[in-house]
Amino acid sequence: MLTRVELYNHKPKQSSWKGLFFFIAACIIITVGFFIFRNFYQSTIKIEAPNENLGQKVVIHLPNGQKVYTYDNLIIEKNGKTYYKGERNTIDLTGGTFAYEDWD
Repeated sequence: MLTRVELYNHKPKQSSWKGLFFFIAACIIITVGFFIFRNFYQSTIKIEAPNENLGQKVVIHLPNGQKVYTYDNLIIEKNGKTYYKGERNTIDLTGGTFAYEDWD
């Protein structure tokens, strides 16, 4: 008669190759599905800014020798002075000469 220890030691150990294979396959399928879903979802979102009419391109030569490259519709006149009104700043352009040039 065999003891419990001997019975346990004689049994071949079962390996879980089948379970490991299904786990790796499921991870690959989930990863591929995630990238396909992300690509599809991002391709459906399109954000377009409204078209602004900025006017003609202008080069302003300031009295100190610097140049300002801007558009015609971003230049405003207020109280006899000329200003560049940008998105974040305002520049005094009084005394500068305007030249309509194509500056790429």
